[in-house]
Amino acid sequence: MSEYSNYVLETMLNHKSIRSYSDRSPSDETVETVVRAGQQAPFVSQLYSVLLTRKGSLPFGAPLLFTICVDIHKLEKVMEEREWQLETNEISILLFGIEDAALMAENMVIAGESMGLGSCFLGEAPYYAEKIVENYDLPEKVFPLVQLAMGYPDEDKPTRPRYPLDFVLFEEEYPDLDDDRLYRAMEKMDEGYMNQDYYEENDAKIPLQGNQEDEHTYESYGWTEHISRKWGQWHKDPAEILEQFKKCGFDVCPEEEQ
Repeated sequence: MSEYSNYVLETMLNHKSIRSYSDRSPSDETVETVVRAGQQAPFVSQLYSVLLTRKGSLPFGAPLLFTICVDIHKLEKVMEEREWQLETNEISILLFGIEDAALMAENMVIAGESMGLGSCFLGEAPYYAEKIVENYDLPEKVFPLVQLAMGYPDEDKPTRPRYPLDFVLFEEEYPDLDDDRLYRAMEKMDEGYMNQDYYEENDAKIPLQGNQEDEHTYESYGWTEHISRKWGQWHKDPAEILEQFKKCGFDVCPEEEQ
């Protein structure tokens, strides 16, 4: 622990995802405080909106489900009032909007945890954006970036491992990732997750596609195998996510004019 020990650092360093929640519902004041804290994140142009639902069967039994969106619709409305039109290309404005929305979501997580709440990021929201558009009657140029289940925790799990700092912090230049540095980083992640029985407890081993024989049991299945299976098998074709962007009014890959 750093010599600079304080409540903010302790909250951030003790972060963990929560997947089991109590029946207690956060008050309106608590919800508003979480969102206001989110707004105070650094921003490009406040290119975000937050959707909230408290109804129905929410993920992990959470009482709150936030959907943090990239929102260019509001920007265009403001610009219209100033007699301007948006000329920035859609890839650039989306990237800046993603920065705004992601930073807001992170501030909401920290704010919630400082008030005794827990949360869990749901990163697949962009892949069912069309359904979210229908559920909330979203206008064009609003894109769901991430969902956030939140409530009072009904579990107390340990924090999850992270890469060692020398695999993350590079001063002046990007280093040669030699075998020793690489293996130490992989070992820290794998041993950390396996010591917590994380994947076995959550029955979270990703199946191998095709006819590949799975040589891993939960005793040898760690984070590096898990993350390799995820990004070595999923979302190979960009057409799916491009179609979701299009459903939200973002034509980020327009056909060339004939």
